[in-house]
Amino acid sequence: MSDAAQKTARDRALDVVRGYVDHDPIAVREALEGLEVGGSLEVYAILNGLLRSTISIMELTGRPWRLDDLVRRVDEVAVSAPPHYEFAVAEATRAWARGDESAMRAASCRDLTGAVHITAVGVAVLGLAVWGRTGFLDVLAEFHEVAAALADEWVYDISERS
Repeated sequence: MSDAAQKTARDRALDVVRGYVDHDPIAVREALEGLEVGGSLEVYAILNGLLRSTISIMELTGRPWRLDDLVRRVDEVAVSAPPHYEFAVAEATRAWARGDESAMRAASCRDLTGAVHITAVGVAVLGLAVWGRTGFLDVLAEFHEVAAALADEWVYDISERS
């Protein structure tokens, strides 16, 4: 079994975000390589949770952020997306920035893989804005450790009940 087949949806979600943070198109591609629809849905769900959490942290901390700065940063980060998704990422971000939720949903709902890329770029850009590169990579590592421990605990609890 290949390494990619052994990775969890959580691993893949974090790997794609790290790929975007590092401006590494190969890492971005490899993070999602071979995913089927069910796996893509799981990755998308994890990324949505990370995005909502990051936005909440930005709002709670009162961290100022300007939409034009975020749009510019998205353009910088999105160059690591597969070329056919780079435009979709930019289009969704601009729709979000102007408050056009229907256009944003349309851009992200055209296909699941596109939605995964759009969301991963959003997580990367907002995470970089909140914590900077090193701090954000530390946050992702901590999230991975906590989520893995909780998953192990959940599996252990289920096996005890059986």
